Amino acid sequence: MKVPAIQRLRAKLHSQVPVYGLWITLESASICEMAVALGLDWVTIDAEHGHLDWKEIVEHIRAAVRSDTVVLVRLAENSPALIKRALDIGADGVVLPWIETPQQLESAIAAATYPPRGIRGIGAERATCWGQCFVEHTGEADAHVLVVPMIESVRAVQNIDQLARVKGAELFFFGPADLSSTAGFPGQWEGPGVAALIGRAKDTLRQAGKFCGVIATDEANLAQRRAQGFALLGLGLDAGLMLRSLHGLLAAQGRDRTIRAGFTPENDAAALAAERPAQCAPPAMRPDRPEVMNLRGSGPQLTVAPGVEFDCLVGAHNQARHLTTALVTFQPGAQLPAHRHGFAESITLLQGRALVEVEGRGYELGPLDNVTIPRGLVHRVTTLARSGPALFHVALASSTPDRELVHRFFPRRTMPEVTQTQPGGERVTYLGKVERYAPGNHAEFVDYFNGALLPGLEMSGGYGRFQPGGRLPAHLHDFDESICIVEGQATCVVEGRRYTLAEPATALQPRGRIHYFINETAAPMGMIWVYAGPQPERIVVEEACAASPAVAWGA
Repeated sequence: MKVPAIQRLRAKLHSQVPVYGLWITLESASICEMAVALGLDWVTIDAEHGHLDWKEIVEHIRAAVRSDTVVLVRLAENSPALIKRALDIGADGVVLPWIETPQQLESAIAAATYPPRGIRGIGAERATCWGQCFVEHTGEADAHVLVVPMIESVRAVQNIDQLARVKGAELFFFGPADLSSTAGFPGQWEGPGVAALIGRAKDTLRQAGKFCGVIATDEANLAQRRAQGFALLGLGLDAGLMLRSLHGLLAAQGRDRTIRAGFTPENDAAALAAERPAQCAPPAMRPDRPEVMNLRGSGPQLTVAPGVEFDCLVGAHNQARHLTTALVTFQPGAQLPAHRHGFAESITLLQGRALVEVEGRGYELGPLDNVTIPRGLVHRVTTLARSGPALFHVALASSTPDRELVHRFFPRRTMPEVTQTQPGGERVTYLGKVERYAPGNHAEFVDYFNGALLPGLEMSGGYGRFQPGGRLPAHLHDFDESICIVEGQATCVVEGRRYTLAEPATALQPRGRIHYFINETAAPMGMIWVYAGPQPERIVVEEACAASPAVAWGA
């Protein structure tokens, strides 16, 4: 127990000087050290909610030793055993949840004080310097220990007159969220009418000479709470302050969004819907190249094997970076021999049936099924169509692709038609057996590949289908993108320029170009999209930013 720190805290309060603190929920004792270094008056270590164990709690207490920062431990319940343990390891006081009656508060004070006044046992732990300071500690502890009840229910507010008369409790904390829940507004920080309840209870406590505390939600709320007469002002929770800073920085880059309770991946429908549009694009992402619309046959044409034609859509020829996409046609019976690349490759069948083998593992594909192969894995492709050609969309994580032919035998085995990722190997996606999500109105997408599905992958991509009227919000990326229309007709808007793309035209959107796609026809539209980045990340901006270059970039 740090008696001088407690005395200094009390002196400030009685001089009408607010005392500022931090609510600690994370395990690193460095957080408490930072609070001490910044001169905070108090910290509360939260052992009610979250994951902190007693070893982590004592490390936080140690981080504040020989400082002017008072350390409180918020316990999981009003338990004499927990109160004794927190005080024995050196806490300056305890914060007790859900105190509603004077009897509960009196019981807690008794557990925090030594006989004959209370029932606290004497332990040879940190508080008594491991038994070396029994007399000194027991002589000063009762007069200085802080027992702080939490007022967090309507019942507690109803009993506030009685609670205010209990001797031995001078500080009271309010919990607006739990109080809101008991008032019928679960999930709200301060529901309708709750502010008035807190205000009346706070005034009653102040009239009885008590001091009241609450956690502020932001800087404006901190000033408001101080003006309301709260003396113990929590600057926030450690995790909350970090998230607040992250939200602010992400918002400045147009990347802010909400977190979902289930920690659903960022490409989930609700998460994408929650993206907050940036006012406009970050200046650092101003593009240095124009968009390019590519018709089939307009790029380089290569014969890569007998009966196998490679029609390059996006690549070095149109200034794409770290990305090549193409349509590859296989005549009946044609085979692309075993080979490997120094970069990842994605293979999506558009027409016909085909067999893709990766180091002997064989996957039979139908239309819009995909196999993605990380760098270095040997693979070959054989068309199973006999009456007509097979057509593929391929993507390679390089703007200057090459290949190495491999003459090596791998034991062959037929793999089941199940969407899966082989450990350390390829990923196969069967379109009819995978979940979809909605990144925009009347649009559903499937992720074929990305760095989360295949760790270490350099690119990401998938399939999107738009019903009539379906569209994406105006957005941009921090990498190049290829969008190939594989069904129907799409309208592409790029900073006020409108393009009509019919199957199988392909758009190259360079890094930083603000664009969106919309289906303005009466029939469905489908696309295969590929990003030259490992995650399907986008920056959503206000619609006006896609209206003209002048709005987007002030040009």
